[in-house]
Amino acid sequence: MRAARVLACAAVLSAALGGCAPRPVATAPTRAPTVAAPLATSTVSGPSAPPVPWASPVVVLDPGHNGANGENPAFVNRLVPDGRGGTKACNTTGTSTDAGYPEHAFAFDVAGRVTQRLTAAGVRVVSTRAADDGVGPCVDERGRAGEVADADAVVSIHADGSAPGNSGFHVAMSDPAVNAVQDGPARQLAVALRDAMRTAGFPDADYIGRDGLSPRSDLAGLNHATRPAALVECANMRNPTEAALVSTPEGRDRYAAAITAGVLAFLGLPS
Repeated sequence: MRAARVLACAAVLSAALGGCAPRPVATAPTRAPTVAAPLATSTVSGPSAPPVPWASPVVVLDPGHNGANGENPAFVNRLVPDGRGGTKACNTTGTSTDAGYPEHAFAFDVAGRVTQRLTAAGVRVVSTRAADDGVGPCVDERGRAGEVADADAVVSIHADGSAPGNSGFHVAMSDPAVNAVQDGPARQLAVALRDAMRTAGFPDADYIGRDGLSPRSDLAGLNHATRPAALVECANMRNPTEAALVSTPEGRDRYAAAITAGVLAFLGLPS
């Protein structure tokens, strides 16, 4: 049954969870939008990534935003359901460091590193976007990605754009919960990710949420989720110290290792 459901997800478009501090999308398109590809199982080459059986746990990874969002305001600014009876923009551009390293590139890189680790641990990984030069997908579609893939967990990867003096990570979860999954398993996933980030030496955010957790009602991707879903804001890209960390391969590898450990802990698998 899982095999059929996972194979079916390849025909359905995915979308990007909201979050982070966006830069305005105000310029006219410079090229036709390349909408993000359908949900696709990630593949990792090399001897460290053996084939994963279809019966393995399934995790959807959602690298936030996309590389061409800023060039396509008509697409990303159109309104979509927010999961609570309202609407919000399809997507945003995300933020960046003061030196110009963009959140969408950070999220995509970290997601690739998490994919490698989870695959090696025997987890089937489904990605919501296969490249970093497309547009979207929209937050409502991304929110349904876990159900499409029959996922055991959905993790959206972002970085924040707050004031330079603010620092630390936080894990967002839908609150108040829209369904029973959000009220129970999703919170367990958020706590597992929070604990893994702490263990890896990352400090709790000192400007949002409490104890590394941030209950949110405004993130459409989390609101639409019917599988355990959480969003990790790894760092504040406008803080000089954290900007330096997210901009290096070594720093991104640290974030990826922590996220992987949190997912495996939630799944009850050894890290």
